[in-house]
Amino acid sequence: RFALDAAREALAQAGLPPQLDELSCGIYFGSSTGGMFESESYFADLMGQPQRASGIGRLTAQQTCSPGESVGRAYGVHGPVQTVASACASATLAMGNALAALRAGEIDVAIAGGSDSLCRLTYAGFNSLRAVDPKACRPFRAEREGMSIGEGAAVLVLETAAGARARGARILGWLLGAGASCDAHHMTAPDPQGAGIARAVEAALADAGLAPADIDFVNVHGTGTPHNDAAEANMLRAVFGARLTRLPLASSKGAVGHYLGAAGAIEAVATMLCFLHGAVHPTPGEGEVDPAMGLDLVTGRPRPVPGARFALSTNLAFGGTNAAIILGAGPVRAL
Repeated sequence: RFALDAAREALAQAGLPPQLDELSCGIYFGSSTGGMFESESYFADLMGQPQRASGIGRLTAQQTCSPGESVGRAYGVHGPVQTVASACASATLAMGNALAALRAGEIDVAIAGGSDSLCRLTYAGFNSLRAVDPKACRPFRAEREGMSIGEGAAVLVLETAAGARARGARILGWLLGAGASCDAHHMTAPDPQGAGIARAVEAALADAGLAPADIDFVNVHGTGTPHNDAAEANMLRAVFGARLTRLPLASSKGAVGHYLGAAGAIEAVATMLCFLHGAVHPTPGEGEVDPAMGLDLVTGRPRPVPGARFALSTNLAFGGTNAAIILGAGPVRAL
């Protein structure tokens, strides 16, 4: 339901028809839990009241590909339907795959994004890692204690510049480059030096044909866990150097929580809204910004960024997976 509602909103805003069967269209989705909550409820019924454990559909919904495939069925998509399941980097990797497919001419339109919902396994798992803050998460604060788990979906409609202009679409912005890496440092902890995510950022910049000096603001993974935020600060320092203290920084998770496999999609939408409103959104949270990190974290009120053209968005995941994308303000640049 999250995925279907987000796709409906995106397609309506893009001015596309309710059925896409006549278009060369593909779906590129990220997810980590799929329909796990429904499967958990089936199992609970089976253990407690076996006679009530009906509805095999609750088990088939367990598949991680369920959100993307549901969107494909609902809107008559005949092209590729691809789901990336690489934990919290899933949606960002999916958007990178959509970009590659558009560039290669495999499709004309991509429905890209991600969807994840709360489930018992996620809640218990992150609590067993002691990675959840008992308060609302406080990204990059000195006294941060962990993340807050969120749920939901976000979808972007991606097209080539020529295709969008040919049908008179309103171009909100640009997906200009994508990069990925895997440092395999630890099953659940990031490389403390941030070297892996730095490689992904450098690859995304190269893919977009940009230099670090071109980036006007950054929307980082920013989970609020002590290890993640410190690793990202080290990455940012390695990529941006002394300019880091003057580079506006935000973490959308401070406002909406961690969407897990869908995190990169909701953060891409938030980043585009920053362009549209000419301001970087603040990162909520109690306490002072960690002085050891040397970051220009936007807090309190939105920070005006007049004339901002390019932004970086990053995501880190279990197993050492890293992903980054470069987004641009529209409608001034060709793909």
